[in-house]
Amino acid sequence: MNRLTTSWGSFELARHPQDPRDTLRAWDAADEYLLRRLHGEVDGPAVPLSGTVAVLGDRWGALSVSLAGHHPVVQITDSWLGQRATLDNLARNGVDPDAVRLLTSRDTPPERIDVLLVRVPKTLSLLQDQLHRLAPALHEGTVVLGTGMVREIHTSTLRLFERLIGPTRTSLAVKKARLVSAVPAPRQTAEANPWPLRYDLPEGIGPLSGRPVTNHAGVFCADRLDIGTRFLLGHLPARSGPEHVVDLGCGNGVVGTAAALANPAARVTFADESFSALASARATFRENVPGGEAEFVAGDALSALEDASADLVLTNPPFHSHQATTDATARRMFADARRVLRPGGELWVVGNRHLGYHVRLRRLFGSCEVVAGEPRFVVLRAVRRGGR
Repeated sequence: MNRLTTSWGSFELARHPQDPRDTLRAWDAADEYLLRRLHGEVDGPAVPLSGTVAVLGDRWGALSVSLAGHHPVVQITDSWLGQRATLDNLARNGVDPDAVRLLTSRDTPPERIDVLLVRVPKTLSLLQDQLHRLAPALHEGTVVLGTGMVREIHTSTLRLFERLIGPTRTSLAVKKARLVSAVPAPRQTAEANPWPLRYDLPEGIGPLSGRPVTNHAGVFCADRLDIGTRFLLGHLPARSGPEHVVDLGCGNGVVGTAAALANPAARVTFADESFSALASARATFRENVPGGEAEFVAGDALSALEDASADLVLTNPPFHSHQATTDATARRMFADARRVLRPGGELWVVGNRHLGYHVRLRRLFGSCEVVAGEPRFVVLRAVRRGGR
């Protein structure tokens, strides 16, 4: 945990979940730069915060908590972890949780926004979708400010602001962070939002061959089937009968949907921390398995599932958290999978061979079997033994 000092106060902030091995802070220089700009310390006069302030993509709540005194503040995020961190940080600093209204990326945005603050996301598609959704709420007096590290703000980012909002400029870099300023301009015709994307999957990948998939903006490999998932689809376990299957970190839901098609008697839970991923999985499943039994759960790994409640967990774990490369997410996913599996239940994992997941799985489960491998990817199987 660290303390962020701003012109509005000093705040204890932490990511969620807190991991003693994770030394990453809950904010960075881009958050600091934007807060200084709002207070008029850099690049212009102070920004009036008397109207509705919308904070888009606040990663761990640093911006929302700092500005919570300027009610109403609306936080819009695609991340369940970001929402949870915001609530924890509000409580940690004794701030009324009602001071920040939490919306997901799939919720209806506010009707009017007077100040729009954008933490530039890692995917241009998510920014495109969100700017499309928020643009109708802007007016000629709306202040639009974006922030991000230099590596996150590209010419394509500025062009997107220019096209969907209005005239755009960027600041000089400070501590490797930049600001983006856009002035809302009236549009003769509104550009159509291309999201979500819908396309047919390739042949030769098992039960989902040639079937449609839906991808909302920001979902991993939204415009194509990623090669790791494709490798796992080609090596799914052959199972039958009533059982509980979990697609952990489900993304667009193709793995869980394939498992449901292969075993119609199965009940499938799709779990992800991205609200857009769950919306994608829901659309993919409903179209391909009409009448099938499934639930869609937002949370940290499998925190919403009970102990010993699943028979099979399938996952292609990420090894990035925002811009940071870390195995913290995979560690939590594997530990949670072991917790929710019944004795004899199985965890199937696909991952890059160089990540060495087999070492952690053997330590956690006692054994780990290589089901299939190729030069880049490997499919691993770990079985939950009896006892704790």
